[in-house]
Amino acid sequence: MEKPSKVPPATPTGALVCTIGHSNRPLVAFLDLLAINEIGCVVDVRTVPRSRHNPQFGQHTLPHSLAAAGINYRYMQALGGLRRAAKDSPNTGWRNASFRGYADHMQSAEFAEGLEVLSGLAQKQRCALMCAEAVPWRCHRSMIGDALLVRHIGVEHIIGPTGRRPHALTPFAHVDGKRITYPAPPAANADD
Repeated sequence: MEKPSKVPPATPTGALVCTIGHSNRPLVAFLDLLAINEIGCVVDVRTVPRSRHNPQFGQHTLPHSLAAAGINYRYMQALGGLRRAAKDSPNTGWRNASFRGYADHMQSAEFAEGLEVLSGLAQKQRCALMCAEAVPWRCHRSMIGDALLVRHIGVEHIIGPTGRRPHALTPFAHVDGKRITYPAPPAANADD
């Protein structure tokens, strides 16, 4: 029985990508978190880059607020969530259909190109992947984190003003070079 492979020992690239969820934070608190963590560019990975409940994080207002704070803004639709799972998805380890759909999207050329752009940005300045969900383990940012880790790019989740949490590869991820799948665990042997 083959165990899911883990990431090979890192060859440090020097790059670090952070992740952050804007949630319902006041804009000032969000900007403070970015400043504390020395973020140079916010990479917006929301499929729909606006919020009715938190308009301060809309695509037409947030870039101006970030620019005033000396922070760049980049919208990356290629890394956005809300993807549909394929009927023959190899990513059945995810019980959540949205995560399974995103894992399927991770096999696409669009995702690979978006990740390449993100990797290039991260070599120049510290980036923060931004989505709406506050906690990373309930957001596709964690799956982007997996893809960055296997490319030897450090990932840390901004949890709050007291610090960051290093990203750990999803336990049931199967890594083959730069390709990640999330298969269901093998069925238990009836003879065991």
